[in-house]
Amino acid sequence: MERIWVVIPAGGRGQRFGAMQAKQYALLRGRPIIAHTWTVFLQERRIAGIQLVLPGEDMATDAWHALLGPLPEPLFPPVAGGASRADSVRLGLEALLRQGAVASDWVLVHDAARPCLRHQDLRLLLDSLPHSPQGALLAVPVADTLKRAEDGHASGTVEREGLWRALTPQAFPLDALLAALEAARARNLAITDEASAMEWQGWRPRLIHGHGDNIKVTLQDDLMLAAAILAAREGEG
Repeated sequence: MERIWVVIPAGGRGQRFGAMQAKQYALLRGRPIIAHTWTVFLQERRIAGIQLVLPGEDMATDAWHALLGPLPEPLFPPVAGGASRADSVRLGLEALLRQGAVASDWVLVHDAARPCLRHQDLRLLLDSLPHSPQGALLAVPVADTLKRAEDGHASGTVEREGLWRALTPQAFPLDALLAALEAARARNLAITDEASAMEWQGWRPRLIHGHGDNIKVTLQDDLMLAAAILAAREGEG
């Protein structure tokens, strides 16, 4: 039976965040953002192991030890990332193979800067895998009116019917995802998420309706919003 693994790519610095250190280490309610991110996977018994991918300079200097502290099981020792997100994911997949994963296993790739993933959304995604041979990802339908811009002015309205906003995790068979990323790298394709790499291969991943509060922390204001989301859930519990 296929096992399910997780790769959390955090190989970049998050320049738009505007902090001295990489945004995945920024404190959110007293803990690094990335620690909130991996916690939801620790609560899911179907996850066999979690591979972190961290900036190369942090790996070279061991700075990550002081920033993250001891890693709970089933997190594996982190590996250094690459020049792009796709490179970091590829390196994370290769590390999983060294940890005992096999080609037919499933891998979930989740943004390090998405600390508000709901456990119920993770369960929905995992439950869908037996019925999603071409992979699956969390997403939400686009609700806002979309404008096409020219020279800073609106030049038209984009029809939003059928448009979805891609979230993470995104789940694919390990061997197929690794092959797609390697092919994209060889062709110098711009890969913005794992689903785009698979789409280049002709795959049609299933969209799993998630929640919009699975936000990605990009700017400082996003950190305050993430704190409010987590605080509200704590209050509900």
